[in-house]
Amino acid sequence: MKISEPELKPSAERESTNGRSITRLLWRGFWLAFLAGSLAYAWLCFYVPSNSVSWAPSYTDARTLAVQSGKPMVLFFTSTWCVPCRVMKRTVWADEEVASEVNKRCIPLMLYADDPGAAEVFNRYQVGATPTTIITDPQGNVIHWIHGKMEKEDFIKLLEIL
Repeated sequence: MKISEPELKPSAERESTNGRSITRLLWRGFWLAFLAGSLAYAWLCFYVPSNSVSWAPSYTDARTLAVQSGKPMVLFFTSTWCVPCRVMKRTVWADEEVASEVNKRCIPLMLYADDPGAAEVFNRYQVGATPTTIITDPQGNVIHWIHGKMEKEDFIKLLEIL
């Protein structure tokens, strides 16, 4: 039996094959990085940590507590599918300084657009988009109306004027 030697390809053909494999490796790396970045961004958009804000269970309870304590109410209108709401929950509401100030100065209530029980409050304040933050007096009259996402610093400044 005769052992044959491997057939050598001409040098131009070898360079062409190496160039294609390098290009293929670069594209694979690009798409893997793109996939990892996209998954990280999606996770970041939907990640919401817990917070230590003492949320009232309902509008009726919040208003009763507000009247008894003489504190204003902070109504945060949100929804489960709202990415800016989730960002605000992560950057504002989960912050310990914000939670401390809100618990000390206000009666907070979070209302979800997809909760049938919150529809009456959404209609009362004519909220058509989320996130919306409304600060009211204890009787429920609007003091401040903020539509859209807020940063922590802006929210703290808002609380300071109460």
